[in-house]
Amino acid sequence: MVLVNEGSASAAEIFAGAIKDKKRGKLVGEKTFGKGSVQDVIDFPGGSGLHVTIAKWLTPDGNFIHEVGITPDFVVPMNAEDVKNERDPQLEKALELL
Repeated sequence: MVLVNEGSASAAEIFAGAIKDKKRGKLVGEKTFGKGSVQDVIDFPGGSGLHVTIAKWLTPDGNFIHEVGITPDFVVPMNAEDVKNERDPQLEKALELL
């Protein structure tokens, strides 16, 4: 079981995507952020800079996740009320599935 949400990005998404693509586990939570590009940063004198995309992340099955994210096998939203009341429905669902 891998818990994911909109805060799961970059390497966390690639890991989650690999788990899902290779059917090594299930994803529980909310759609991931969708950060699938690798950038090189060039800083210039005076404080300006340039971000150049030099590569893109793909899942093992070749899915490009940029601006798309990864949808979990079990979509379980968590809202402000859950946080306020210290409830974690995503963790509860993962434990139920185990």
